[in-house]
Amino acid sequence: MQIANNTVVTFHYQLTEIGGDYTEDSTSSEPMLYLHGHRGILPGLEDEMLGRSPGDRFSVTLTPEQGYGLRNEEGIQRVPVKHLIGRAKPVVGKIVSVNTSKGEVRATVVKVGRFNIDVDSNHPLAGKNLKFDVEIIDVREATMEEVAHRHAHGPGGHQH
Repeated sequence: MQIANNTVVTFHYQLTEIGGDYTEDSTSSEPMLYLHGHRGILPGLEDEMLGRSPGDRFSVTLTPEQGYGLRNEEGIQRVPVKHLIGRAKPVVGKIVSVNTSKGEVRATVVKVGRFNIDVDSNHPLAGKNLKFDVEIIDVREATMEEVAHRHAHGPGGHQH
């Protein structure tokens, strides 16, 4: 079966930041699942999956626009420490949750002061070119429930 809209895809990947130090590898753990056509993974990666079959291996390079987007310098903001969710002490480089007028936002701490912290709400890979090496493990028709919920269920997917 080939990957098409409303199929559940099981795959392994290796992610490398081009020109950087970041790497991520799923091959030592459970493969990832997603429901194709519902943007459950990066748009550029999902586009490259279309029409592929189990056993296919391929590499793709994504621009920031195809991946986590361009960096937004307005994503760096100073917030009062009292707006942090949880009791963890803010540490530079740590991801924290901040209570905002738009709800909870996850951000990376870039500077810690006595009463305020500077946080960056950009994804850590925003503005980066990324290389994915992918192996398609399985492709199956999605259940009606998965299509209705707009995500894959089961191992590696969302559990109810």
